[in-house]
Amino acid sequence: MNWKTSLDALIGGGIIGLASSFLLLFAGRVFGVSGILGGLAFPTKGDALWRVGIILGLMTAGFILMITKPDAMAIVPNGPWWRYSVAGIMVGFGTQLGGGCTSGHGVCGISRFSVRSIVATVTFIAGGMLVVAVMRALGVLA
Repeated sequence: MNWKTSLDALIGGGIIGLASSFLLLFAGRVFGVSGILGGLAFPTKGDALWRVGIILGLMTAGFILMITKPDAMAIVPNGPWWRYSVAGIMVGFGTQLGGGCTSGHGVCGISRFSVRSIVATVTFIAGGMLVVAVMRALGVLA
């Protein structure tokens, strides 16, 4: 077991938990990235500033991580660009179909003991496992 990786994961998870708790406590909002982005696509008056702040914060954190720990971001795409575009569109469609994403259901919903979120998160994980198994069986993934 790599204790450094485990400690990084624990710290990162704690930060995500604190951020989502603060957003819920102080703004009454659920920290679901798909919902935050969706709200920016179709903003209501006075609702865009906090959404922009969160998206900029996520991008800034990624940039800082890229500078301070470049190995953590060293994922080399394995396939054509259009595959990732299609996957992104499918994820967006799925989050709308599922009423949210894993950050909203998995982090916020489960912590509120929402049965709907627990079922959604289990479904997300099972669906992801199924897709990977099928893609590996078809030879699309190594």
